[in-house]
Amino acid sequence: MTFEEYQKISRETAIYPNKDKNFIYPTLGLVGEAGEVAEKIKKILRDKNGVIDEQTKEDLSKELGDVLWYLSQLAVELGLGLDEVAVLNINKLSSRQKRNKLHGEGDNR
Repeated sequence: MTFEEYQKISRETAIYPNKDKNFIYPTLGLVGEAGEVAEKIKKILRDKNGVIDEQTKEDLSKELGDVLWYLSQLAVELGLGLDEVAVLNINKLSSRQKRNKLHGEGDNR
């Protein structure tokens, strides 16, 4: 499945206030779901000595799916395709790598 296909299919499940004119809702959902991923990782460190078992991997996969869903909806609200976002990101990272600028701070390295 491509990102484009995922965006199209996932958009069919998007039900929230002012859909198609509301970038705030998916932004808040994205942050919330990313927080859930972070909580699960924290508990892996605290309770499992940093070891990820199969059940935990499955749970993380579900949470990452939720992150992807909200990311997809936010991109749609902004008129962006995830395929385009992915290509732009790889191009940016490749440029930084070639210029030895992967380390450091700031968006415009």
